[in-house]
Amino acid sequence: MATFLLEIGTEELPADFARLALPQLETQARQGLAEECLSHTSLAVTSTPRRLVLVVEGLPLQQADRREEHKGPPAALAFRDGIPTPAALGFARRCGVEPDQLEVRETAKGPVVYARSLVRGRSTSEVLAARIPTWLGALQGRRFMRWGDGDSRFSRPVRWLVALLDREVIPLALDGTDPVIEAGRRTRGHRLHPEQGVLATAADHQEVLSGLGVVVDRQERARTIRSAVEHRAAELQARPDLPEELFEELVDLVESPLLIEGSIEPRFLALPPEVLATVMRSHQRYIPLERSDQQPDPLALQAEGLLLPTFLCVSNGREEALTTVRRGNERVLKARLADAEFFLGVDRASSSQERLNQLERVQFAEGLGSLGERSLRLSWLAECLIRALNLEPGTAKAASRAASLCKHDLVSQMVGEFPELQGVMGAKYLLAEGEERAVALAVGEHYRPRGATDALPVSPAGSLVAMADRLELLLSIFGKGERPSGSSDPYALRRAGNGLLQILWHQNWTLDLMALLATATTHWQESLPHLGLDPRALAGDLGEFLRQRLISLLEDGAIPADLVQAVAGDSVPLSRVLQDPEDARQRATLLLTLRQQDQLAAVQAVVTRATRLATHADLDPGTLSPIGLIDEGLFTSSSEAGMLAVINTLEPISLRQDRERYGDLAQALAAGAPALAAFFDGDQSVMVMCDDLKVRSNRLNLLALLRNQASVLADFSQIQA
Repeated sequence: MATFLLEIGTEELPADFARLALPQLETQARQGLAEECLSHTSLAVTSTPRRLVLVVEGLPLQQADRREEHKGPPAALAFRDGIPTPAALGFARRCGVEPDQLEVRETAKGPVVYARSLVRGRSTSEVLAARIPTWLGALQGRRFMRWGDGDSRFSRPVRWLVALLDREVIPLALDGTDPVIEAGRRTRGHRLHPEQGVLATAADHQEVLSGLGVVVDRQERARTIRSAVEHRAAELQARPDLPEELFEELVDLVESPLLIEGSIEPRFLALPPEVLATVMRSHQRYIPLERSDQQPDPLALQAEGLLLPTFLCVSNGREEALTTVRRGNERVLKARLADAEFFLGVDRASSSQERLNQLERVQFAEGLGSLGERSLRLSWLAECLIRALNLEPGTAKAASRAASLCKHDLVSQMVGEFPELQGVMGAKYLLAEGEERAVALAVGEHYRPRGATDALPVSPAGSLVAMADRLELLLSIFGKGERPSGSSDPYALRRAGNGLLQILWHQNWTLDLMALLATATTHWQESLPHLGLDPRALAGDLGEFLRQRLISLLEDGAIPADLVQAVAGDSVPLSRVLQDPEDARQRATLLLTLRQQDQLAAVQAVVTRATRLATHADLDPGTLSPIGLIDEGLFTSSSEAGMLAVINTLEPISLRQDRERYGDLAQALAAGAPALAAFFDGDQSVMVMCDDLKVRSNRLNLLALLRNQASVLADFSQIQA
């Protein structure tokens, strides 16, 4: 058994490319080896900023011989009087067998000719030589490029290729590269190590690269960086501000990680901590250090007491150059922080109200007016939400004030330079001007969640303003006729819809979104008359969009698709889904619990059977009471009385408006399952579609009532058995 090594050497790759390319390369290799019937004991991929690496162990040196079966023409066309026809001769020739080796077999379509051929196994080296270029060509990523005069495309120019099967160089060349890249046994080390390494065998790869200053194992680099950062932070009694995204980027930026500790001039600690952290993390890839004895304050005006005047960074240089690299990093950071210090001074010279006035001069989007007009629409929505949610006066006051002020920092110097600080700086400027902390906190939180993994707003006022912000965006962009399509969502409308629903769920608020959309779309028609809006159509489009967002969130939350469809799918009226999104989530969660406890199947089977027959009844889906609909005098069996008893038990539960009714309804349905089953099966079962039209109608009404009452919980017809 042999070890196969593939190293694709390149110029420095973008940090995010390896994380995208490695799973693709692994998939391509596994599928390719399986298709070629080449077994192996292990397959691993790794990367550095200058290479992608694939290592396969336990490969045979040769494919095994195998027999393949081929289906040919019908026997009537292949033979005439027992003599092979040209059709049979051609089929035999294509399969590499003699005509007398053809077999005739009976099939569903009559006698058919078959051939069995022996396929000799090729050498593994030959197979890999053909497969490697296809694996590379299948890799996808962002911003691929061409180089030289070749037409080959890759994330960065390919400069060398190592392809070894134990000691043997696999003979291949990458067509379309300039210059043409041929496989060999020479690899290259760290950028600062000019010498090349020669691999005698594939197993020498890690050892040779280690001698050339490269830690080729990505996981080993990750462990080294994590350990060094945490150890030094503990020594300084600090917490490293190292988000996972930055950590992964650092792992893919260096081939030989070296931790460097730098200093921050004390005067810069007068800046807000988020400013320092943003400059260090997002712009310089440094690691800020938070004091371990202090908790972060989202409204802190200064970093003094919260951050250490020290940062960490991960270098890709040599240890003897540590001092020079540290000084360079400190110098770059000083310049960036000096800019931030200037921006802060300029911003503090103007009031938030002055910045609000400047929003009138900044266009929001074509056809939607200025940012000032958007701010007014957002404030109007906030007032609608305050009334709909019936918030306590203090929260309502803070939310109303925050909604009117939340966009003022968009024209600030600081946010102009660091857009990721919008909302954060707005909150701090307001607090510095004397606004209440609740107002400033709501402004700071209203952009949350910024993404799928971001935290939600905590304060009720911040949650309300965040919802108003997302609703305004959805109404305005949908109003101008733009919709998300496929992977195109330039205004992040899906994220806005998700955030709106997540905030509602997090706060456990009851909100009739359809009623709100009906009111808001009429207001939008009046505010933006040049768009020629149809309020009802716009509300319907937005409602269906939010239904799909709700479905997506529930499925992402590990609720099976059939249960999600039962509470929020197309068969459920839109008004029911959006009159209380939290209600829909709780019902889906309850159904999942019932399934996990093996209580759902029996109820679902009976209700589904009733639902199918109930389609013949002429009964409104909203009817829940049997009064005036069921004539007990028409009963001919005790099972009908049993069915009515179950319906009478379900009626008061289904008419309740509290959310606890769903659990009670499920229990009552489960308790009534034997009586419901007896209606269809057993000694006292009845024929629903009998000849007597009055009796038939009476029985159909029983079934329709059961369907309607069960539908308060879910559309059971969507649930899979």
